[in-house]
Amino acid sequence: MAHDMHPRSDSSLRAGLVGRGIALSRTPAMHEAEARAQGMTGDYRLIDLDERGDIPLADVLAEAEADGLDGLNVTYPYKVEVMALLHDLSPNARAVGAANTVILRGGRRIGHNTDLWGFAESFRRGLPDAATDHVLLLGAGGAGVAVAHALADCGVSRLSILDSDGDRAASLAAQVSRNRPGCAADAVNDAATLFAGKRPNGVVNATPMGMAKLPGTAIDTDLITPDQWVADIVYFPLETQLLASARAKGCRVLSGGGMAVFQAVRAFELFTGRPADPDRMKATFDAFDR
Repeated sequence: MAHDMHPRSDSSLRAGLVGRGIALSRTPAMHEAEARAQGMTGDYRLIDLDERGDIPLADVLAEAEADGLDGLNVTYPYKVEVMALLHDLSPNARAVGAANTVILRGGRRIGHNTDLWGFAESFRRGLPDAATDHVLLLGAGGAGVAVAHALADCGVSRLSILDSDGDRAASLAAQVSRNRPGCAADAVNDAATLFAGKRPNGVVNATPMGMAKLPGTAIDTDLITPDQWVADIVYFPLETQLLASARAKGCRVLSGGGMAVFQAVRAFELFTGRPADPDRMKATFDAFDR
């Protein structure tokens, strides 16, 4: 990486997270601890727009550039809105239609989607050899879009998508089929009917159901049987009701912690030009649960 392209890559990390209600985010700690471990100075700030009033997103980006930040992570509810403020997009961000990492360099803003790679890497490591002939994806919102593409990249040949908004599920199915022709994606409107016919090998929850503030499950857990695997992207709490129920049945399960860690691993590399240590970042992430 040319020195003039990124003059701080050898000594410091300067980044931030912009979103709403992010006071409890583990992302700053993961980035700052990794920077310290690599002998760099780390400054990773939280830009919580719940506390900043109605400052426009465009102003946040301009402020970050003026402060000399390497980039920003972008979370709810700005991953789609930020797209209009960028100069270029990575293939992942373009496919998903959302950016969760913005690199600021030489007056240009480049959007990436590390959620896609983050889920794919977590899945490959956490559920190796999982059957991927047919998977049911719960949720077709922003996270669901990234996870759908990640599942296709992990070899899922048939993807059934269930969302409370049927049009949104159909739209995502069409998007995945277009972007990932090797994966046949379809919207479904009822999990019980699907399970009674062509049962999926696994189920992935990409809805907010199961979060501490939104308890419950997005599917009737009585449908799940021990031969299936179950993954969740919610990580607060790590053991959602869905995962606890699946684990009790003897299913292989994957928590949302891996996606959270690996999207940060990729973002760190984009910010600094240096690879991050996934185990070290996971240790920082896990420290919050003690």
